Amino acid sequence: MPTHAAVRRSDAPDRSTQEAEEEAALEAALVPALANHDIVLIDTPGADTHLSRLAHTFADTLLTPLNDSFVDLDLLGRVDPQSMKLVRPSVYAEAVWTQRQLRAASGGAPVDWIVMRNRLSSLAARNKRDMAAALEALARRVGFRLAAGLSERVIYRELFLSGLTLLDLRRPGVDQTLTMSHVAARQEVRDLVAALKLPPAR
Repeated sequence: MPTHAAVRRSDAPDRSTQEAEEEAALEAALVPALANHDIVLIDTPGADTHLSRLAHTFADTLLTPLNDSFVDLDLLGRVDPQSMKLVRPSVYAEAVWTQRQLRAASGGAPVDWIVMRNRLSSLAARNKRDMAAALEALARRVGFRLAAGLSERVIYRELFLSGLTLLDLRRPGVDQTLTMSHVAARQEVRDLVAALKLPPAR
């Protein structure tokens, strides 16, 4: 089982103290994790906070899941509704760019930013094609890679209730009959892991 550490926001009365306490708390969680594990995963909230921005500066790989919707895409880039062409990067893309600059200024290696499309429909809808085109244009503009992502599948929701993933199926003690849909879903997860290009275990 992976080890887990929660890093909470500071309740200090002034901003400078808050930021110092949050930085210390994050580093206190990261130091033993980096010493004892091959992979460290930091799950950041959707809000734009100092703690979230700080976590971004530590990332070697940044994975951004994106529901297949122009509502979610608006956080990455503004799209002209008439021409469907990219107008400019949006708030989150600009925030990532800022954190990349801070990391580069401190001598860190470049961040490998990956955007994955999530909850993809199996239908060949116009929205799906427009999203693909907009993301490809944005990827060239702001510098991220696109991963195939995960389709909308019931099995993902069912396994969540048991605390399992598709990689746990057919392991001892897991009572689950595999269907072709399950096999296809498990391959999606494997493809996503491969797309991350994570370093080999030590």
